[in-house]
Amino acid sequence: MLQIFNIQHFSVGDGDGIRTTVFFHGCNLRCPWCHNPESLTQAAISGLRCRQMSAESVLAEILEDRDYYADGGGVTFSGGEVLLQAENAAKLARMVREADISLFVDTAGCVPYRAFEALNPFTDVYLFDYKTASAAKYASVIGGDLALVRENLFRLLADGKDVRIRIPLIPGFNTDPASVDALRADLSDFGIRRVWLLPFHRLGSGKYETLGLEYAYRHTPPLAKETLAAIADRFAADFTVSIE
Repeated sequence: MLQIFNIQHFSVGDGDGIRTTVFFHGCNLRCPWCHNPESLTQAAISGLRCRQMSAESVLAEILEDRDYYADGGGVTFSGGEVLLQAENAAKLARMVREADISLFVDTAGCVPYRAFEALNPFTDVYLFDYKTASAAKYASVIGGDLALVRENLFRLLADGKDVRIRIPLIPGFNTDPASVDALRADLSDFGIRRVWLLPFHRLGSGKYETLGLEYAYRHTPPLAKETLAAIADRFAADFTVSIE
């Protein structure tokens, strides 16, 4: 069974075209800016629609939308961290591909590579979050292992997978010039040529209150347009830049 906390229909922010986004419960990281805190807590199971679902029942919901996928749309697995449920996610992924529907998988990449190997045969595109070039920040702020993330990115590229690097731009974490330049250097080493920038927002802040959680970024404003433009220009020296 899959642990799912939401299925969002007619999504336009999780890949190409109109998509159905399946949100998987559970995450092994603790990003303090996370806009899906219901993926992190047991409270979500009873409080915010998290439920156990068979792959067949999830597919039935997906197929309700397939008429909207004609212009390059499809399905995106998101989370939480999809790859923590790799075996069951792969079962659903096989069904999606057998239905001739495009599949994107959104991941932070901080899992053993065998989880990717389960999904690789069925995944068209990985939406790969690359949050910082600092191993110390990755460990102390996010609670993960950047060396593992880097190894997985290298192996995905070596295996010929289509990987889209998405960088969440978080004030006070990775938006200063030194952090941006370190990300540029890091990603250039992988031969990456395009990045997708995700400016910080507080759209998930109300969920923290619902779950009785403290939101560390409740007083942090969105990036100013001028700041975002300057960051985009800095990345544009080495990459094609898209802003989501």
